[in-house]
Amino acid sequence: MPKQKTHKGVKKRFRITARGKVKHRRAGTSHLQVRLTSRRRRNLRGTGVLAKVDTSKIVEALGKYSY
Repeated sequence: MPKQKTHKGVKKRFRITARGKVKHRRAGTSHLQVRLTSRRRRNLRGTGVLAKVDTSKIVEALGKYSY
């Protein structure tokens, strides 16, 4: 039986917390932020947490990096 391979794109974008939540970087924070309001920029700081529904798919795609 072949091993489950890690999805490299998912590995670069998501991390699993100790409690099993999935953290990710928010979209729209790389560049071109002049167009955003101060309030929007402020709210995009830090990391976001995915909904519990999507967590199992991400953990499966991460393979051995899911801890």
